[in-house]
Amino acid sequence: MKSLFLLLLYAVVVTLPLGFSWVFGGGPRPFWAELGTGLGMLAFSMILIEFVLSGRFRKVSSGIGMDVTMRFHQVMARAALVFALLHPFLYGGAPAGGPRPWDTTRVLTVSTDISAMAGGILAFVLLPALVALAVYRPQLDYKYETWRLMHGIGAVLIAGALLHHALSAGRYSAETELIWLWSALTGLAVGSLIWVYVIEPARARPWRVTKIERLTPRQWGVTVSPEGHKGLSYKAGQFAWLNIGHSSYSLNENPFSISSAPGASPDVSFVIKELGDFTGSLDQVKIGTRVYLDAPYGNLTIEGRAEPGIALIAGGVGIAPMLSILRHLRLTDDPRAVRIFYGNRAEEQIVFREELEAEDTVFVLSEPPEGWTGETGMIDSALLDRSFKPEEVRSWLFVLCGPPAMMDSVEDHLIARGAPSDRILSERFDYD
Repeated sequence: MKSLFLLLLYAVVVTLPLGFSWVFGGGPRPFWAELGTGLGMLAFSMILIEFVLSGRFRKVSSGIGMDVTMRFHQVMARAALVFALLHPFLYGGAPAGGPRPWDTTRVLTVSTDISAMAGGILAFVLLPALVALAVYRPQLDYKYETWRLMHGIGAVLIAGALLHHALSAGRYSAETELIWLWSALTGLAVGSLIWVYVIEPARARPWRVTKIERLTPRQWGVTVSPEGHKGLSYKAGQFAWLNIGHSSYSLNENPFSISSAPGASPDVSFVIKELGDFTGSLDQVKIGTRVYLDAPYGNLTIEGRAEPGIALIAGGVGIAPMLSILRHLRLTDDPRAVRIFYGNRAEEQIVFREELEAEDTVFVLSEPPEGWTGETGMIDSALLDRSFKPEEVRSWLFVLCGPPAMMDSVEDHLIARGAPSDRILSERFDYD
């Protein structure tokens, strides 16, 4: 229901400028000119709403998933780009030039005044660059924090340029009602960035690193404790943006799944794999280092679920939220059956092995050592078929976290075997 409501709200807000132009604007122009104007207005309103779809607003992403929110953000950004690039080429058949005395409503002409077009030209150049930098970020050799700063500044510049273009060159947008609407929507968009980058950091509460240990050659366990407050209210399976050793206003923060159980203690723990610049420097973090958390996020949680059994299927560092869920189940004496599938490349990558061996855990290695007696290969359809009876597939809850290819294949196979899609929980998102 929340997804449908948010989709309806999105459609209403995106088309609101079109509605205003229909009610308050003058008579229509030729079809292609009207289509060009409509696409331009849609592109502008979609770009402004992109600010709210950044994933950092829990009231938006909660209930539908961070991955769904981010994917919608990405798809709509591409659609807005297409609309914006098409928009100026649809005026080809319309007379161009400056204002005509007999055309006070600009029905007959399209402005070519460079001062009025400057904002549109700037946005026409910046918008494709912004989208391309986001799409190809994994292939580009610069830090996530650098990209995030560039993305935010670029988005604000584009919003300002489009506002100038709409009010200066737009025929409908010159109407008083549209001027107020565009100004209000732009103010809300920029205000959302101020909320995320200024207001929220000002409200952030400090934590301290109280434990850090190397769990495997490339994985770390990090525990933080609240400083001067009661801690964090979260659900098992959620994640946090972790900022270690920097100001609360710093962009040096990264998302990591929480591995501790809510309610076990005020401390919050994480399992972190060495991948990028920050994670590669965890060996330099000292006990007592100040930390800030932006949390909780994510819908990979079993709260409120009543299925008779729970399957936790993890690949690599995807075990972190599964540990949180498992520990919460044991802390609350949940009587349901729990089965764990934990895949890795090598045996040395297994974390918290003794704890997991005490459970119904299937360890899977793609590169097993000599003498390995557990499962080999991947967590695949054959393993799932051997492990679950048909009635279990139809009635259990399946929680997935790991490499996208693994989650896709497992989810597809479970659905093919009769598992309802609402009993398969997963989140797919790619930060750094």
